[in-house]
Amino acid sequence: MDKEDKKKLSESDICDLFITPAIKHAGWEQHKQVRREVTLTPGPVIVRGQMSARNKKKKKFADYILSWKPGTRIAVVEAKDNNHTISHGMQQALGYADILGLPSAFSSNGDAFASHNKVPKGGEDIETEFPLQNFPGPVELWKRYKKYHDIEDSHEDLILQSYYLDGSGKEPRYYQLEAINRTIEAVARGQKRILLVMATGTGKTYTTFQIIWKLWKSRKAKRILFLVDRNILADQTLVNDFKPFGPAMTKIKNRKIDPAYEIHLGLYQALTGPDEEDKIFKNVTPDFFDLVIIDECHRGSAAEDSSWREILDYFENAIHLGLTATPKETKYVSSITYFNDPVYTYSLKQGIEDGFLAPYKVIKIDIDRDVDGWTPQKGMIDDLGNEIQDREYNQTDMDRILVLNQRTKLVAKRVMQLLNATDPFAKTIIFCEDIDHAERMRKAIVNAAGKLAIDNPRYVMRITGDSVEGKGELDNFIDPESKFPVIATTSELMTTGVDAKTCKLIVLDKIIRSMTIFKQIIGRGSRIDEDFNKYFFTIMDFKKATELFKDPEFDGEPVVIYEPDEDDPPTPPDPPEGDDGDFPEGDDDDGGTGTCKIYLGGVTAKIKNELIEYLGADGELVTESYKDFTKKKVTEEYASLDDFLVKWSNADKKKVIIDLLEEHGVILENLAELVGKEYGGFDLICHVAYGQPPLTRKERANNVKKRNYFTKYGEQARAVLLQLLELYADKGVKGIENTKVLKLSQFSEIGTPVEIINDVFGGKEGYNTAIKELEDELFNDKTTA
Repeated sequence: MDKEDKKKLSESDICDLFITPAIKHAGWEQHKQVRREVTLTPGPVIVRGQMSARNKKKKKFADYILSWKPGTRIAVVEAKDNNHTISHGMQQALGYADILGLPSAFSSNGDAFASHNKVPKGGEDIETEFPLQNFPGPVELWKRYKKYHDIEDSHEDLILQSYYLDGSGKEPRYYQLEAINRTIEAVARGQKRILLVMATGTGKTYTTFQIIWKLWKSRKAKRILFLVDRNILADQTLVNDFKPFGPAMTKIKNRKIDPAYEIHLGLYQALTGPDEEDKIFKNVTPDFFDLVIIDECHRGSAAEDSSWREILDYFENAIHLGLTATPKETKYVSSITYFNDPVYTYSLKQGIEDGFLAPYKVIKIDIDRDVDGWTPQKGMIDDLGNEIQDREYNQTDMDRILVLNQRTKLVAKRVMQLLNATDPFAKTIIFCEDIDHAERMRKAIVNAAGKLAIDNPRYVMRITGDSVEGKGELDNFIDPESKFPVIATTSELMTTGVDAKTCKLIVLDKIIRSMTIFKQIIGRGSRIDEDFNKYFFTIMDFKKATELFKDPEFDGEPVVIYEPDEDDPPTPPDPPEGDDGDFPEGDDDDGGTGTCKIYLGGVTAKIKNELIEYLGADGELVTESYKDFTKKKVTEEYASLDDFLVKWSNADKKKVIIDLLEEHGVILENLAELVGKEYGGFDLICHVAYGQPPLTRKERANNVKKRNYFTKYGEQARAVLLQLLELYADKGVKGIENTKVLKLSQFSEIGTPVEIINDVFGGKEGYNTAIKELEDELFNDKTTA
């Protein structure tokens, strides 16, 4: 094939004719080791107003992934058409190699290969180019992969143990596979303390199941203990992700460890207690378990005085795997000091950028009594007859010391205002200061919800540690299929482990100083559930908790604060009593101050300021409306109105431009919700991006009719074009560009689609020309006046 013909080939043709044959020639098995067009991430969700759309331009999509064995990826190849240079795709390939932990990246345009080797031998270049026929074989790249990840030959059986496949086609996501592989590699190297950090909502339990499966199937770990601190976590795990273990698995109950089982799910409270007879973990020998997994290990397991810690110390020879979304690093408690640095970290920020986690918008609301403070009159008494201390009370005191009923009502009213304006049945969690506050908030929501609460008494429930009825509704709140409860008021119980996929609103009426707690709370909304149209969530913040988003620690690497001297123990000492650096973190505390609360019903409260912020492309919160966002994205693509008009006019199909804007997150249907549903895409763009006065679709269609434009056509052609004009007025430009519209009943008297195209317009080219001319008439200068 000569060079000119080769340049006419598509990227897909280059793959089929040159790149794939070269890879096969090198000894790669096409159906076992070579995967084409592998989607790694779906692309981030962009949110503006109540609208959301995926940014498909940021989707990560590898042309080739090469594997040694299924689940063991060792190289990536990026293809380009022949109008690009050989190494043009290398930067893209390196981006994929980086997130996949691969030492080998290749790029090709069909002429040759460019190669990047992260572990070159002495004297070798990192990047080279070589002919198509010299592509390296599987054995060479597998050896390179083993060197890169420090894998010994003796480790191979464990490393290559297959993960579990359920037959549905579900496979671990790229980062889950990385977490599995890095953990298994650490075990293979003999590491006994392992930390895995994965953001809430990224499938930590599923990933853990696959790790256990590989270790169990390879008999590297025959008996496994999975420790959790919430009963619901054990029950969810048993019936969901861990179900394939079947009869080999049991939940520890009746204070007995049954040696007949190999996989044990245990609530740590069921294994230990204050008295020696409560410590049932001692009923088995210290070498009984080969692997102990500690879920949510930030919640104190690394502290010397923790109940979990004595279990870990007893089974000290087992592998200890800690799982967390938020490694805890304080002066006294360090997950990292105990477990070592994470073998793999997948952060909330990365999850949102990839599109696996839901982004958030933040509504910040300042209440006058919080911001300005409130000072009682001298000698004033509260509603219970107690004298009020003469001092200024501020946001920190609200609902912990000072209870203003009018403030609680104001918060409830604002929450219901948002829900009624969007979706009154959107799952909502309201985080309160303590149980008392959660109960008062429940009551205030009932009154603010009115008929919604009358029609169903479970519309709002207080779900706290002391409420049997509330905890009994937790499963229903979590279940996407269960409509009620809609709103849960809580304080601490729901900060972790509650897999509420459809939670769309998180209300913070709670002072939060701990980054760990903050990240856990944010995690309640971070799951995407496409089946229930959950792509983003809203945070309504009444107590400035979201200021923590600005903290560099929010999604940065955790810093170990405990630094032992030579003679100090390797793990942090017990914190002084009552010094945890934050308000108590128990299941549900009572405020923790020991101070009697002041209750006042007559002091007014009003909203002083409200600000809406969105997650920007750089991961920072920005104040921006959907209109502002649209204007910015359109003008990035088309600098001026003239530029846009030229591109629009020259486009054979306007759908191409509409699709391009959708890739940037500009959804015309969303824009129409704000500007008016009677306007078409052209006018929406010109109006919002360039300030042009818009015309409705109907006005544009009528303008075309007035100009006798149709006289050049025969009777049947005029009839077709008039019907298409009516369709534009009703549905917009997309509705007339697809020939399938000719199947509609209004065209049946004229003929079938084939008859209309061939007999009325003389063929497909004539029909397309007529449509293009119709669109020119719709959007020419005379109609934009």
